[in-house]
Amino acid sequence: MQSDESGPSGPKGTECPSAAPEEKKPPSDGDTEAAKPQGISAVAVLWTFGKCLTALLPVYLAGYYRVSTSLLVFGLMVYTGWKHAREAKETRLRSAMQLLSNEQEYTSMKVSKSKRDLPAWVSFPDVEKVEWLNKVLQQVWPFVGQYLEKLLVETIAPSIRASSSHLQTLSFTKVDMGDKAMKVVGIKAHTENDKGQVLLDLYISYVGNVEINVEVKRYFCKAGVSGIQLHGMMRVILEPLIGDVPIVGAVTMFFIRRPKLDINWTGLTNLLDIPGLNVMSDSMIMDAIASFLVLPNRLTVPLVPNLHVAQLRSPLPRGVVRIHLLEADNLAAKDSYIKGVMAGMSDPYALLRVGPQTFTSQHIDNTLSPKWGEMYEVIVHEVPGQELEVEVYDKDPDQDDFLGRTKLDLGIVKKSIAVDDWFTLKDARSGRVHLRLEWLALLPSTDRLEQILKRNESVTSKTADPPSSAILVVYLDKAEALPMKKGNKEPNPMVQLSVQDITRESRTCYTTINPEWEEAFTFFIQDPHKQDIDIQVKDVDRVQTLGSLTLPLSRLLSSADLSLDQWFQLDKAGPASRISIKAVLRVLWLDEEHISADVSSSLEAGLSKQRPQETSPHPSFATEGLLRIHLLEAQSLIAKDKLMGFKGKSDPYAKINVGEVILKSHVIKENLNPTWNEMYEVVLRPESGVDVQVEVYDKDMDRDDFLGRFSISLEDVIQSQYTDQWYTLNEVKSGQVHLILEWVPTVSETDRLEKVLQLQSAQAYQNKAVPSAALLFVCVERAHSLPLKKSGKEPKAGAELVLGDTTYRTKVCERSRSPQWDEAFYFLIRDPKEEMLILKLSSGWDQPMGSLVLPVRELLSEPELVLDKWLQLDGAGPESEILLRAELKVLNSKMTEAPQGPLTGTKEEEPVITTEQSFTAPSEERLSSELPSDESGAVCSQPKDPDAVERDAAATMEEAAAAEPAAMHADPDAHPVAPLVEEPTDAKEPTPQAVTAAAKGEFQPWQVPTEGRTAVDNLAHATVTGLPSEPAELTEELQPGEDLPQHTSPSQDFSSEGVLRIHLLEAQSLVAKDNLMGGMVKGKSDPYVKINIGGVAFKSHVIKENLNPTWNEMYEVVLSGQGDQEIQFEAFDKDLDADDFLGRFSIRLNEVIRSQYTDQWYTLKDIKSGRVHLILEWVPTVSESVRLDQVLQLQSLQSYQNKSVPSAALLFVHLERAHSLPLKKSGKEPRAGAELVLGETTYRTKVCDRGVSPQWSESFYFQVRDPKHQMLIIKLSSAWDQPMGSLVVPVRDLLSEPQLILDQWFQLDGAALESQILLRAELKILASRMVDMISAGTLPCAASGCGSGNGQVKLSLSYASQEERLVVIVHACRGLLSQGKDGVDSYVSLMLLPDKSKATKKKTAVKKRDLNPEYNERFEYDLPVKETRFRRLSVSVKNNSSSFRSRDVLGQVQIELSQIDLDSGVTEWFDLKDEAE
Repeated sequence: MQSDESGPSGPKGTECPSAAPEEKKPPSDGDTEAAKPQGISAVAVLWTFGKCLTALLPVYLAGYYRVSTSLLVFGLMVYTGWKHAREAKETRLRSAMQLLSNEQEYTSMKVSKSKRDLPAWVSFPDVEKVEWLNKVLQQVWPFVGQYLEKLLVETIAPSIRASSSHLQTLSFTKVDMGDKAMKVVGIKAHTENDKGQVLLDLYISYVGNVEINVEVKRYFCKAGVSGIQLHGMMRVILEPLIGDVPIVGAVTMFFIRRPKLDINWTGLTNLLDIPGLNVMSDSMIMDAIASFLVLPNRLTVPLVPNLHVAQLRSPLPRGVVRIHLLEADNLAAKDSYIKGVMAGMSDPYALLRVGPQTFTSQHIDNTLSPKWGEMYEVIVHEVPGQELEVEVYDKDPDQDDFLGRTKLDLGIVKKSIAVDDWFTLKDARSGRVHLRLEWLALLPSTDRLEQILKRNESVTSKTADPPSSAILVVYLDKAEALPMKKGNKEPNPMVQLSVQDITRESRTCYTTINPEWEEAFTFFIQDPHKQDIDIQVKDVDRVQTLGSLTLPLSRLLSSADLSLDQWFQLDKAGPASRISIKAVLRVLWLDEEHISADVSSSLEAGLSKQRPQETSPHPSFATEGLLRIHLLEAQSLIAKDKLMGFKGKSDPYAKINVGEVILKSHVIKENLNPTWNEMYEVVLRPESGVDVQVEVYDKDMDRDDFLGRFSISLEDVIQSQYTDQWYTLNEVKSGQVHLILEWVPTVSETDRLEKVLQLQSAQAYQNKAVPSAALLFVCVERAHSLPLKKSGKEPKAGAELVLGDTTYRTKVCERSRSPQWDEAFYFLIRDPKEEMLILKLSSGWDQPMGSLVLPVRELLSEPELVLDKWLQLDGAGPESEILLRAELKVLNSKMTEAPQGPLTGTKEEEPVITTEQSFTAPSEERLSSELPSDESGAVCSQPKDPDAVERDAAATMEEAAAAEPAAMHADPDAHPVAPLVEEPTDAKEPTPQAVTAAAKGEFQPWQVPTEGRTAVDNLAHATVTGLPSEPAELTEELQPGEDLPQHTSPSQDFSSEGVLRIHLLEAQSLVAKDNLMGGMVKGKSDPYVKINIGGVAFKSHVIKENLNPTWNEMYEVVLSGQGDQEIQFEAFDKDLDADDFLGRFSIRLNEVIRSQYTDQWYTLKDIKSGRVHLILEWVPTVSESVRLDQVLQLQSLQSYQNKSVPSAALLFVHLERAHSLPLKKSGKEPRAGAELVLGETTYRTKVCDRGVSPQWSESFYFQVRDPKHQMLIIKLSSAWDQPMGSLVVPVRDLLSEPQLILDQWFQLDGAALESQILLRAELKILASRMVDMISAGTLPCAASGCGSGNGQVKLSLSYASQEERLVVIVHACRGLLSQGKDGVDSYVSLMLLPDKSKATKKKTAVKKRDLNPEYNERFEYDLPVKETRFRRLSVSVKNNSSSFRSRDVLGQVQIELSQIDLDSGVTEWFDLKDEAE
């Protein structure tokens, strides 16, 4: 029994409503005398002393034998808990017995107690007191005890002993039901229900002094029960009422709600009284009781024969309640931060329960007013009585916090039809929940079905399941003459019933072929026109199928009372196997005419609402900000390394923790004053309450040494927005770290973007980090009308969002074409003008369902930089859409507004050089080396005139190859140093770009203008250490005056390739290579074909035991079309050892190119006999998109056994060069290589030598299945390990280009702003000759995929209305699968299902040795027009001369007559499929 305040995952406690303290009576005279003090007894003293010694003995022994103290304490805790629980249970039992023995006195004493502790007849005036019944029960109770004792000893005990060899010595040593009889404390009779039944509610209370002892002598084990309490309300239904003795046909009993149970264990089962186990044991027994006595389970006792017991045990429900969980308000806040100092919010979710039906809503993060908008449907079996219970909890990682509960009797919903109201949460300080409840009546007709289906389309909900239009109740009665198991054993049959994705299982009937289940199952139905019920009778192992039945629900719609009660013939079973089923369909109807006006208007407003046109994200959506951390330098760190006993230095690095984000700097070797100059970015919510923790370590081979730590409050950073200061390291002797912390606010204006991008280009860091220019927030809410899976099932949709190197995945929804996610994500944007958001939808991450490409630049033109609407999905259905919200927030850094000012606080006595210089002159390097390495300060020099600048620059260029950059250390007294370095306005100095350009020879440093330099320009000075440390390699850049080419220059043979398409159809008269019985009996062969052309090899699949195999496979090869190549074909017989040769032949490629299309038989050479049927096609290419639709139409008509899909186009890509690629993390130039991916095809270029502008000049080709939906992805990396940028080119972009060609520079995503790649992409449409055959109707059968290798059958179907006859004409077959060298002896068999009697079985004459036989025979069936809606014509083409080595059925087709226009008549070819399909 659950405690009131415990959540679903919380601990359980116990309670007893009838427990009361033992009453205190006035003492009698005898008691007074007994209470007088006695003299001190020596025996009592010795007894007390002995008990003390006994209690201390375990402690002594534990110490003597060195037992762990924790083990002793744990034992004492367990014993104390058990003792406390047992004493409390005994107290409750005594008080309950006292209550029942003197109820009147107890009631008068406790009149002030709450009504829930009083009997039901006191609280409810319509509940009657039945003392006479309790007196009768008291009289008969001893005889009930005798019956139960006899039952336990004579029936149950022998069955237990027979069940296990370990329990053969089990016996009941004592069975005493006690003298406390069960009491009925009140009875309520319901008179408002059906007149054909009597409905009673019995309020039962049983507090029994039961004593049952069990002993297993073999193991010296004793256990038992001493006392049971059971309290609950039992409903008793007397129905049907009949006009004969005994008047009542059956008695049905059940508990509407779980009763309360408390058991007092004895003997070995005392362990079950340990706290935790006591609740577990009681709940397990309660679950067993609920499995047959709590709704929807019922105990039915028939009193007369020939009753439909299954209908009594599971009658039709009273109705269905549709629950709309809308929202909640003013919930209690349970979350807190900083150990309760800061109050937080809650993450609420709701738990809804109606009897055993339980639903859990989604949890909404960080809110006290959640909006769920979810819908559930529950079956109501009994009203009044059943209640809706709603409990609200706060989602936590450990135990969920309770936020309140409310209850509502569903009888109120039935009377009101609709209830739309706020319900106050009880057992909580505050909070209420908004529910809309609708009572759906069960209609036995289809008059309103279309209206209901149309209305349900407008019902919106965030749950995956759409609203139901009907319920289906299936009464599973019995089956007869089921087939035997293997070995002629009787089966153990059970039944699986499936409707769409819901499967229910019956109980198992053991060792019988005539099982009787007598069970009922209920299903919710969305659309009875489209759904059916699948029934599988299986053995208990669920492997062997004993029979199956598929029943379309549309058949119920035309039957009387929407029900079918009959025997059904089982498929895939014995000839006499059948099953008795009653199926009842009831339409769910909301009677809006009888709803009150105010409720009706609110319902109309909520239900008539169409799809939401905008998202409804959480209030916290897009409230995050950006924390930017500049790790500049450190000073006076402690030396941890020691060399040969002498004190050395340290190899410091820093770790920064912000919440769950951990950042780590690179290691500076042997330096106590390191300069990192690294930048990191973390996205946070302002109210997250986290601290920025910085720790410094010395990198060692084994364990890194600690160099100090400090922490900074995020609130302080947010308040100041910009902080630049030195922080002292704690827990060490010395050390400081220089940080710039900036909380970057966001704005929804584009006018700040240019300044942000200008700042971005002026900053460079050693860790190659690029400051973000904006944050992109994306809320993916829902999708609509997604395509079905290839299997025909609804998808389990999930969405993947990709932007640059960042990827997110949503949850995977349940099966639905309109999934709902309601998930939010954020992305860091480097350049909003160039980056793109890619969203891919798939089913279970394996089958694509559509995609969307959203350039971020489109948001720049939207109001408030927000895009919130439905967007069309590419690669999906025309109506497939997704609803999302994309919101761009520009990061308005304070650095963009930094004022100009001189550098202050520098030490004048120290020689300095400018931080703008990229390279250090030798004299300056020597000056720097003369300073102590652990005490060197900032080294900055300021030239006074342009001549000094010229000399410094010249010296830099002369010794650039040999000089290494000097270590630059900022002075701790210079504030600020790194963020802004300003020089006097009269000092004309070169910028780092100027020095780099001078090194390249592009211009002279004195030619660079410096007037008007802003603070943004000066930001580059602080980040100069991010420039490459290997200036010698800069000479690999473009030489002076060299311009970048605007277009590629591929070779002349670029995009000259074509496609050779090979259709391997069939073979005939192959040589038999397999022998049986040592060669005495000649067998057949298992042929396959190997194809080789131009180094490309293909291999067909193996056809078992066939000399006339049919492959129907297709292969494609991309060839240049030049040269004298040959297509070589070889046939082999597959064997276990060496495959036998069956012949070969070859075809010259230039002959195929000359004819373009060849369809003929080729004779096998080097063998006695055999020939192969091929279609060879050289597919020409065109640069026109108008042919594409025809090519795609051909593609949809073709189907091959090897599952290949013909290509629609060829994509040629020439990758020439890249420009301004980013440097590696180490500061070196990359060794760039490019990886090209399209579909499952991947190519890699060569890896160039080090350089930021590599050149490849390589060409590739791709086979494109669908140019409208596929994408080319190019990934650049340094030696395949460090990403350098990427590019996504949708192939559909080429369709709108002239000549289908793109030849230009492309911006790289995830790289620097100036990083680009030059490539040429050219699309060539494959204009197959078969495209023209479609309109001419001459497309070969094998090429069009007809029959999937089994062939086709031509039928005419019509219906003669006057004679009420179905007319079937079998015309012919074509493309049948050969099973011998002489063909097959085929005939066509017809059967009208589900009736498999002889009257419906018909067949044609046998046509011998013909793979394309003609029959032209007419068959007629006497069939009423109403029955045509439920009948299925099974057409099988069979082999009359089949043996045990060949199959009987060549192909089969099932034709639903309801889907055929029989009035007009139909004549067409039908594809033959395998029997298994």
